[in-house]
Amino acid sequence: MKKLFILIFIVIMVFPLTAQSNQDMVFVKGGTFTMGSPPSERMRGGNEGPQHEVTVSDFYLGKYEVTQKEYLAVMGTNPSAHKGDNLPVESITWYEAIQYCNALSIKEGLTPVYTIRGATVTWNHAFNGYRLPTEAEWEYAAKGGNKDAVTFLYAGSNNADTVGWHSGNSSESRPVGSKAPNGLGLYDMSGNVGEMCWDFHGPYDAAPQTNPAGAPTGVYHVGRGGCWYYDAQYLRASFRAYIEPETRYHMVGFRIALNAE
Repeated sequence: MKKLFILIFIVIMVFPLTAQSNQDMVFVKGGTFTMGSPPSERMRGGNEGPQHEVTVSDFYLGKYEVTQKEYLAVMGTNPSAHKGDNLPVESITWYEAIQYCNALSIKEGLTPVYTIRGATVTWNHAFNGYRLPTEAEWEYAAKGGNKDAVTFLYAGSNNADTVGWHSGNSSESRPVGSKAPNGLGLYDMSGNVGEMCWDFHGPYDAAPQTNPAGAPTGVYHVGRGGCWYYDAQYLRASFRAYIEPETRYHMVGFRIALNAE
C-alpha cells in the first residue's frame, strides 16, 4: 500500500492533471510572451500594436474548434451554413457561444462561469465551467505557449498552407484538424473559421499585464485566427478582427477554454 501511494504521488507531481471533462482539451502551461506584432508585419490601419509583455496563467484550450456535432448535442440545433458533423460550427452569435459554454458546463456537472442578463454578460473567474478564451490566452496558445522556441507568423508555421485554410486554398470550411497543428497540438488556430474571444475589442496598453481580459466595455468583441473566406495575411497569430455580438457570420466559430485550477 505504501509503495502504491508513493507511485501515485510521483505520477501526480510529474504529469499535470488533465481537464476534468469529456472534451478534447490541451493543457497550456502559463508564461510570459510578447503580444501583438511589430509594425513591419501589420496590415495598413491594423490594430496589433503596440507590442507589450503579457503573462498568462495555466489553462486548458480546446484542441479543435467546436464542431457542429458537438454544438448540436448540447444546444439541439445546428445553424451552420455549411453542414457537416466534423465541420466547425458557425453562423452563431457571440451570445450563443456564451450560452453553449454555460450549457456544456451544466451538462458536465461544472459551475457555469457566465451570468447573462439581457445583453450584459459577466464572468465569474472563480467558477470552473467552460468559457471563451481571452484574447491574450488565444494569442499565447496560437504562438505555441512556452513550447515553440521560434515565434511563427502563423500558428505553428511560417507557411499558411501548412496550418490553415484560407481563400487561397479553400472556398468553404473544412473538417477540424485537417491541417498540421502548432507546437501545443492545437489545430486550426490559423484559418478554417475565425474564433470568438471573450474580450471587448479595444486598443492595447503598452504596459506589462497579467491575465488581461480586454477593455471593460465596448461594442465589438475580438475575433482571432482568420478564416477560409479571407486571404492568408488574416491568418497571422497576431491579427485582430471585430465581432459584432449579435451578428451571425458564416465564417466565424469558436473554441472553448477551462481554468486549470
